[in-house]
Amino acid sequence: MVLRGGSAALHSNTALIAVLRSVLADHDLPEDLIVGIDAHGREGVDVLMRARGLVDVLIPRGGAGLIRRVVEHSLVPVIETGTGKTHVLVDASADLDQAVEIVANAKTQRVGVCNALETLLVHRDIAGEALPRLAAPLAEAGVRFHADEEASAILAESGTGAEVIPAVEEDWETEYLALDLAVKVVADLDQALAHIREHSTGHTESILTRDSVSQHRFLTEVDSAVVMANASTRFSDGGEFGFGAEIGISTQKLHARGPMGLREITASKWLVVGQGQSRP
Repeated sequence: MVLRGGSAALHSNTALIAVLRSVLADHDLPEDLIVGIDAHGREGVDVLMRARGLVDVLIPRGGAGLIRRVVEHSLVPVIETGTGKTHVLVDASADLDQAVEIVANAKTQRVGVCNALETLLVHRDIAGEALPRLAAPLAEAGVRFHADEEASAILAESGTGAEVIPAVEEDWETEYLALDLAVKVVADLDQALAHIREHSTGHTESILTRDSVSQHRFLTEVDSAVVMANASTRFSDGGEFGFGAEIGISTQKLHARGPMGLREITASKWLVVGQGQSRP
């Protein structure tokens, strides 16, 4: 395993690699089964991306720029752990008490991670009641709302003290990783599904609903690695799925997809022992 960490965590990375190597030595295994290349900087990454035949697969974890650079320039196979521009749809039949708790958790429990909520969609039939209730704990936590015209008008009269900025097209494409949230009122489930199809990165989406038909449509029609109903997007995680330590969340379709543990990135080797058979 060849590890390359961010420069901001250089000393932590060095210490962690030292611990891993010492464990290998304690079990009579070669320490060089795990090595770090931080000392080689960007040049080391470039060499790693060209090491086809020496390196089996690269798994880039980080911002969109890093992932795009590796995917576009690597000669080595890549498992793309994409950005997490996640969506939550509060449907017309949602339990609002439950929705308030789920949305607050999805957005504020840990804002700088890929499974944090970035775009909130609210059904028009309940937007007048739902948005002020949803916004209150978010505003208290310091969330700033990038809202479309309809959502802005509701939030302006909500009395929550929410900071509202008119949404622009870029907001639907942004993974904030911060206390910012894009908000849109949708006319119905069809419009919500269309918005997600256009803007999703294929990471995680969730619907909050008590309507079994809407839930079924959302779960089957949304083409993301993880699709949820009545749960926080923060559960999209290898540890939460029982995979052990998470290596990444893949947004591609070959071969690993979604949260990945060791099993998900393990390749098969087929052993065939015959007794002289030949294929007819």
